[in-house]
Amino acid sequence: MSGAQISALVCGVGGFGALVAATTSNEWKVTTRASSVITATWVYQGLWMNCAGNALGSFHCRPHFTIFRVEGYIQACRGLMIAAVSLGFFGSIFALFGMKCTKVGGSDKAKAKLACLAGIVFILSGLCSMTGCSLYANKITTEFFDPLFMEQKYELGAALFIGWAGASLCIIGGVIFCFSISDNNKSPRMGYTYNGPTSVTSSRTKYHGGEGDFKSTGPSKQFDKNAYV
Repeated sequence: MSGAQISALVCGVGGFGALVAATTSNEWKVTTRASSVITATWVYQGLWMNCAGNALGSFHCRPHFTIFRVEGYIQACRGLMIAAVSLGFFGSIFALFGMKCTKVGGSDKAKAKLACLAGIVFILSGLCSMTGCSLYANKITTEFFDPLFMEQKYELGAALFIGWAGASLCIIGGVIFCFSISDNNKSPRMGYTYNGPTSVTSSRTKYHGGEGDFKSTGPSKQFDKNAYV
């Protein structure tokens, strides 16, 4: 298992967890004390509930009564965040099946396809979350800096920053997954053949046999007496 896939899996799963936390959080926007007379009381809202609290530690939350009375940008952010969480969930499953250390997923070629698919799904999940959080933040900042807007003004909540962080992690993990597949294709595995162990006795026999042949082919150092006659 390569280090690139480990990093991609950590980024993707971590980003998915951050998206779940941001979607279920109620602190998408909080009241600003600049336009509030009673500074000891504040209101914060999320995609699903409106909450109020005070300095004494008491909190009260109520859900949105009906979907038809919710503003359009909140419904759009709901759909985008639900899509982001769903894509992040399937991306995590595809990433686990595409890892080289797992025994499921088929051959190496099939695992490479699953890992590439996981990277694409993570990128789409991050883009959905980034779009939803940016749309919500744009609505808050537009109302805050509008001098003609006389209703309660809000500031950016912690859930938006968590959503942006999770989206960034998902995109980074998806990109690493895609690049790790391209690196694996550039460096294919080398195959080696096993010829079996070589016997020491056979090598010694060949060496002595070759030495004997060398002695037999060389000139003889013993001469007969008739050679000098």
